[in-house]
Amino acid sequence: MEKPYVVGIDIGGQTAKIGLVDARGSVLTQTAIRSDDTSDPNEFIHNLSEAVKKLVNKEYSMSDVRGIGIGAPNANFYKGTIENAPNLKWAGHGVILNFTDMMSAEVGLPVRITNDANAAAMGEMAYGVARGMKNFIMITLGTGVGSGIIVNGELLYGHDGFAGELGHVTMVRNNGRQCGCGKTGCLEAYASATGVARTAREQLETTDKPSLLRQIPAETISSKDVFDAASQGDELALDIFKFTGHMLGAALADFVAFSSPEAIVLFGGLTRSGDLIMNPVVEALNDNVMPQWKGKIKVLFSTLKESDAAILGASALAWDLN
Repeated sequence: MEKPYVVGIDIGGQTAKIGLVDARGSVLTQTAIRSDDTSDPNEFIHNLSEAVKKLVNKEYSMSDVRGIGIGAPNANFYKGTIENAPNLKWAGHGVILNFTDMMSAEVGLPVRITNDANAAAMGEMAYGVARGMKNFIMITLGTGVGSGIIVNGELLYGHDGFAGELGHVTMVRNNGRQCGCGKTGCLEAYASATGVARTAREQLETTDKPSLLRQIPAETISSKDVFDAASQGDELALDIFKFTGHMLGAALADFVAFSSPEAIVLFGGLTRSGDLIMNPVVEALNDNVMPQWKGKIKVLFSTLKESDAAILGASALAWDLN
């Protein structure tokens, strides 16, 4: 009998989400583990493998699982590696992990991997707001900024498997913020959830504008704190979202110029801020894009649950594994 299930895994900077998926694209059951509680890759892979086995064996059987698909930061589809991933404690600068081989040895199943944003794009194209689209860009706004680029219905990987690192385009050439990748001025340093928190700390230090955020110790401020303040009409918090959205929108205008997408899909925790981020993004996009695209590029929020898009996209990698 043909094995009817695959496992999809979304590895992020803080958690790894695991789901068992059937051929109809239904996530039958899922769980999550911390991805930031160890700096040892072998320990993390062991913990992840044990979580997969526990999840599947609770109601199903590992013998019915065809394989595992994984989305992870700085993952190389061609080589099965995770390389120099600044947002993963166990895979930072100078670290190259043969992740699929290591995971397969632990769990006893074939494993395939791609960049986490690529996985989210695949999930969105198959099951979400981008269903039926052949040209779009997925932007993930979480701990970092990731991207998956779909051209003519296929993911863009480039010659080495690393195409699509749009979070690391340089937005500020002089005196830009230090990014986790080692560069300065990257989009990720400004438009991620951590970038929002950094902007808040800068604004609190360099202005005397009253704000609810001043009631919070600066070093503990999160993007959620900024959202909560903005939702109450806090002027400084609203300015932070405008700054962030304008930075992202200006970057999107450049992205449009090289692939002419039908749409740009925003995904991840920062999208929960809704119009606070969407309005300045669209404004800046149309202020900066070339005339032939002005007002024509759709900017959409993902319609899939945050955990499901990347799990479903990653799981798609596993259906043709033997």
